Amino acid sequence: MAGDKPISPFWSPGRHLDRRPFLQARGAVTGALRGFFAEQGFVEVETSVLQVSPGNETHLHAPRTAIMRPDGSRAPRYLRTSPEFACKKLLAAGEPRIFEFARVFRDRERGDLHLPEFTMLEWYRAGAPYDAIMADCVVVIARAAQATGIGMFSFRGRTADPFAEPELLTVAGAFERFAGIDLLSTISDGQGNRAALAQAAADKVRIAADDTWSDIFSKVLVEHVEPHLGQGRLTILFEYPSPEAALARVKAGDPRVAERFEVYACGVELANGFGELTDAEEQRRRFTESMGEKQRRYGEAYPLDEDFLAAVAEMPEASGVALGFDRLVMLASGATRIDQVVWTPPAGET
Repeated sequence: MAGDKPISPFWSPGRHLDRRPFLQARGAVTGALRGFFAEQGFVEVETSVLQVSPGNETHLHAPRTAIMRPDGSRAPRYLRTSPEFACKKLLAAGEPRIFEFARVFRDRERGDLHLPEFTMLEWYRAGAPYDAIMADCVVVIARAAQATGIGMFSFRGRTADPFAEPELLTVAGAFERFAGIDLLSTISDGQGNRAALAQAAADKVRIAADDTWSDIFSKVLVEHVEPHLGQGRLTILFEYPSPEAALARVKAGDPRVAERFEVYACGVELANGFGELTDAEEQRRRFTESMGEKQRRYGEAYPLDEDFLAAVAEMPEASGVALGFDRLVMLASGATRIDQVVWTPPAGET
């Protein structure tokens, strides 16, 4: 509106002074978590941002660029959506415990909880089951809260005690409790039965004619399950259905579910972890399927990183997790938006 006072840039002294407590909290959390990983015998790594493939998930989008070789030819590259491919190559190389504060990039993402460029804290334990990584997450979140002195996380009217014993909830149990859907009955041979889930969810969410099983699953998860998670305490949502396994291995003895988990606080997803898949052919199949769906939906697909697939075949048994570091700092500092806890907001924004 005419006469409105323009918003000062983030670097103006007055505005920076308002943001500085959140940035100091970020530094405190960073130091505390580096201390935790040092205690646990982890090595901090720094992996490359430019990748042949940024990741092969259907709904993740990466900025694209190119490098110019000495002979003047150009080679396409992507800004990574995760350091996962590079970190797993280091596991294949023999590193037993690694972590990284990684700058990652996502197109089509911006909001109170999303930035196009952000920090992901990712760590891996070779030879460890995925419940060991779950336990790490609980400690990491508590250490962050200790570092800032906050007693309770709060976001959009919801609260969670970061020091309380977390709630453990299977995805199937959550769908039954919050949506009245028997999710596992819609899965057979590792595949989702689209018609069965559509029928079960018909009165729960709006279903489009071209929605896949995964689309319907995601709608129910977002609309009926996630708002209830991390209320009063952390929730660890685990045993994701096998069609949503991503880079996780299928659970031994039950091919309907995978060793994948997510951690929530105040309805906010903080972490996504796996018992890592080490079957390169199965990983190739999943990536190929995901990129086919990406091409159908968005008219683009990312190449497969053949070097990564070769490394998967050489990887030891391992578990790992990606945690949204900026989100964790936001909750631990009492900020209300993710851009309050980053030193400089996205370029081109005030």
